[in-house]
Amino acid sequence: MPSRTDEAIHPFEFSFPDTELRDLRARVKATHWPDKETVHDRSQGTQLATIKDLARYWEFEYDWRSVEEDLRSVPHFTTEIDGLDIHFIHVRSRHEDALPLILTHGWPGSIIQQLKIIAPLTNPTEHGGDASDAFHLIMPSLPGYGFSGKPTETGWNPERIARAWAELMARLGYGHFAAQGGDWGAIITELMGVQAPQGLVGFHTNMAGAVPPDIDQALASGQPVPTGTDLTAEEQHAVEQLSSAYSHVTYASMMASLPQSLTALADSPAGLAAFMLDPGLELIPRAFGGESDGLTRDDVLDNITFFWLTNTAISAARLYAENRTPFFSAKGVTLPVAVSAFPGELYQPPRSWAERAYPHLVHYNQPPRGGHFPAWEQPAIFVDEVRTGLRSLRP
Repeated sequence: MPSRTDEAIHPFEFSFPDTELRDLRARVKATHWPDKETVHDRSQGTQLATIKDLARYWEFEYDWRSVEEDLRSVPHFTTEIDGLDIHFIHVRSRHEDALPLILTHGWPGSIIQQLKIIAPLTNPTEHGGDASDAFHLIMPSLPGYGFSGKPTETGWNPERIARAWAELMARLGYGHFAAQGGDWGAIITELMGVQAPQGLVGFHTNMAGAVPPDIDQALASGQPVPTGTDLTAEEQHAVEQLSSAYSHVTYASMMASLPQSLTALADSPAGLAAFMLDPGLELIPRAFGGESDGLTRDDVLDNITFFWLTNTAISAARLYAENRTPFFSAKGVTLPVAVSAFPGELYQPPRSWAERAYPHLVHYNQPPRGGHFPAWEQPAIFVDEVRTGLRSLRP
């Protein structure tokens, strides 16, 4: 378990002065633009027209104070775990029998991407659910992200974060709780499942670690599926998705190998935005290309601006350098697991793989819409999946 120092939980307040917002707009205006890409698609990265459109909106129309009001509408706290200040949002439902749920975001993500689901999960009777669907929500910021402390030494890997989250739930007095995650949050949540801390009754994931390890290892290294592997049509589709995903995660390779060399992300707002509008996560750049499906331009800039104002581009990137855990392969979880296989995820795990990876699979569904950030893109669908998936884990 993480070492205990000051176990107190402290209310957390924040402010971003107007001078920082004026500086942001001035830096956007002063961007030194590159030449236009030499192709007609996003294969070379964020297109110049897209990032210029974003910059114009950012400089002249975007209103950070609106999302800041949303952030201030929920209670924030910090506590020191293993020598690092961990920030978290904690919203208790008015329904006392609510199930405590710790939700973990990913990259390029933050608590901003979870704001839409707070009210329906904590107050279901006013959002299409029953009182029995209620959750107490705990939403921490990953180390180096948002308002959490920035590690000053190596070692804050997903395994350590998983242990810290268990400690956080213990400090809050929750002896029976569930977990949920996507992206990094999915990996950390699965590792919590492997560690099986006291009180964790199961979890919901929207990026399942269900790929057979030999297949995942082959695809990650650019090799074909091992000879003699019989695949169903659904499994073959997942293999093709994974192969494409692994060929488009160069941003992850950059952060894993040389995070400090990305210093420009801390100096140029437009540079940060171009990096975060990665073509491997296509729904984000589409919001600035006239193809919005669930995300608005404001949604996208809320998250990017939060990274900028908290100066967390590099500290967040270091999580990739710390990680030694496979992203998508099965990890040996035996606790109850609920899986939502969204169609726009990096890969859509077939039920056959999910059943093998999770011997206690309590829910599996393929929702009609949603991608890598379902709580952000399709909050109503996501909320329904979490309610349904975790229903059997309530006391």
